[in-house]
Amino acid sequence: MITENASHYDDLEQMSVRDLLTNINKEDKTVPDAVERVIPQIEMLVTQIVTRMRQGGRLIYIGAGTSGRLGVVDASECPPTYGVPFDLVIGLMAGGDGAIRKAVENAEDDAEQAWKDISPYNPTPTDTVIGIAASGRTPYVVGGLNQARAAGLLTGCVVCNPGSAVAKAAEFPVEVVTGPEFLTGSTRMKAGTAQKLVLNMISTAVMIQLGRVKGNKMVDMQLTNIKLQDRAAKMVMSEIGVSRDVAEELLVKFGNVRRAIENYQND
Repeated sequence: MITENASHYDDLEQMSVRDLLTNINKEDKTVPDAVERVIPQIEMLVTQIVTRMRQGGRLIYIGAGTSGRLGVVDASECPPTYGVPFDLVIGLMAGGDGAIRKAVENAEDDAEQAWKDISPYNPTPTDTVIGIAASGRTPYVVGGLNQARAAGLLTGCVVCNPGSAVAKAAEFPVEVVTGPEFLTGSTRMKAGTAQKLVLNMISTAVMIQLGRVKGNKMVDMQLTNIKLQDRAAKMVMSEIGVSRDVAEELLVKFGNVRRAIENYQND
């Protein structure tokens, strides 16, 4: 596996802090190029996801370790950012929610558990399961994709090695090859960064395609803190040309940016 190959650097403990940071950054700079090379793969996956979600489907991420946590993070950001239900984009990881903070020994080696984790959500063929695994061989992910595909769900993946078992299990694989890590085998670094970038692209493109953005604005975001309330007021002011006081009144009355704009324009 390329992600397990020896680092291009050695004697790391002999490097100065500046050299460590410079070399880590040098490696990180290669990641966006690796992602760019697989945009056609990402496009095919996103297009398929959107088709199913327009029919009422959901997006489910499965993964272990850093990969699983990244899926949970991306899923968790969708409700506040786009105002969607909490069960529209779901992040599941080997070992359950407790593994988000503390690793659960051998959890990723259970090939049956992912489907057991998915099943309580009553999956249907309009749903999509995306397996996330830097190595591309995690049993939890391979098993989950195989069982999801057998049940008629759409399957995709984000992996960082070519020709992996996970990629073979998915109908629409995204193989973003990031090469050896600065710290040999530490796939939370370049591989994790690549996975985060790809997940950002997937969820953002999907939500835009589903109509959850107006212009370049998050008009359905949840107004859960002062920063977001301020941002929302500025959006309303910019969109319909009202004062801040009027914008804030509209937001209090209608609850979010989209409804504030639409109801003002319809009055």
